[in-house]
Amino acid sequence: MANEQPAEQSPFHVARIQSLVELMKEFDLNEIDLNDGEQRIRLRRGARLVAAPVAAAPVATAPAPVVPTATAVPAAAPTTPAGRKLIEIKSELIGTFYAKPAPDKDDYVKVGSRVSPDTVVCQVEAMKIFNQITAKCSGTIVEVCVQNAEFVEFDQVLFRVEPD
Repeated sequence: MANEQPAEQSPFHVARIQSLVELMKEFDLNEIDLNDGEQRIRLRRGARLVAAPVAAAPVATAPAPVVPTATAVPAAAPTTPAGRKLIEIKSELIGTFYAKPAPDKDDYVKVGSRVSPDTVVCQVEAMKIFNQITAKCSGTIVEVCVQNAEFVEFDQVLFRVEPD
């Protein structure tokens, strides 16, 4: 098979895919679609998509954990029984939710913690890249909706905040 390339040079090598994800972030691209012979991979922002074979060739599979830039402000949440309007902090990507910076450290925030727009509230790991999620609002955490090390979807509610 003279047309085979070393794994490091393949467009489907993990390091190459990670660099494509970074380029998508940097240049605000919504989709990349690559073909190499009978292999194909498509990366989309904010979509949970795995590569599919064209014919029966083996294909690298990878969800696209690109941080969408269009969803920077959390949406308003439902009103609580006490008549308070809450703000939802949602996951900006698909991955594993981490409530603390390291296993031996305290949680970033807990119920009752005060947050400002720049407060880091958690991390979401996708493809071995840890992405810090900030509150993007001011107020007090009234609900933590996800448990540590739990898988989260794009746009899933992580926290509810009572605004100042």
